[in-house]
Formats: sequence, structure tokens, C-alpha cells
Amino acid sequence: MSFLNKIIKKSDKSDKRVTDRQNLPKAKVEGNAVKSKDEMTIAELKVRQDEVKSEQKKVVKKAEKKEDTKNAYKVLFRPIVTEKGTYLASHNKYIFEVATKTNKIEIKKAIKAVYGVDVVNVNILNVSGKNVRYGKTKGRTKDRKKAIVTLPKGQSIEVYEGV
Repeated sequence: MSFLNKIIKKSDKSDKRVTDRQNLPKAKVEGNAVKSKDEMTIAELKVRQDEVKSEQKKVVKKAEKKEDTKNAYKVLFRPIVTEKGTYLASHNKYIFEVATKTNKIEIKKAIKAVYGVDVVNVNILNVSGKNVRYGKTKGRTKDRKKAIVTLPKGQSIEVYEGV
């Protein structure tokens, strides 16, 4: 057999359709017919690209949501459970201790990320630390910031789950 005949036979083998599914890492399967990447039409490639892009967007959204909840726990420290707080809860208002450098917008986003509820209004109170004494030692409690979060009617937060 001549060298030229060997090349022609190899090219004939590569032109045949691929039917072995194990050897198809980059092939598309439609029903029983198997198409290699070279045989796919431009329309099929565009559809596949759109599918991949939509899947990537979903993954990015999930990652952003996880990142939002991470940041939310840096903003929200704990719910404040007092008599006044339980009274306000009956009026759809909840009290949280928040980081001292946060603003109303960050608190609103954090509440939405953690509890999944809409926020109508956020009021903020800066609570200054008090002078305290333990025996001979004098000290001061730390400054805090409290947020009173108002929710729309029909929505609520289960604050007493871990209490």
C-alpha cells in the first residue's frame, strides 16, 4: 500500500459520523443522532451559547446572594429582645443592634438578605457607652447603634427562634 492510500483511508475514517458516545467530550447529542462540534449548525451553537450564559448568570446570582448574606451578618449583630421590643413587634417594628458605622440603606439591604422581607422604614439610634465601676476598676461600656425596622402589614420576622 502506498503512502497516499494510507492518508486517504485515514481521512475517510474521520469523515464518518461519530456514534460512540464515550468518545464525545465535545459533541452534542440529539435523540439517537450524535453530532460532533464541527457538524453543529450556527443556530445550534448560538442556542448553546445562550444556555451557557444563562447558567453562568444563575451561578453569579447565587454567589452574589451568598456574598450579600455574609455582608449582612457584618451589619446586623443581634435582635434586641425587650418588653418594648415585643410591644413594637405587634406594630410590625423590630429592633436590632447594628454596626456603628452602618447607614439606613445598608441595614435595609441586610434585613432583606437575611430575613427575606421588605423594609418600609429604618430609624437609627446611637447609644453612647456608660461609665461603669467594678470594685476599684473604672471603665466604660462600648457605644452601640440600634435600628428600628418597620415592615409592611402582613410580613413579620421570627425573632424568638433562638431565644
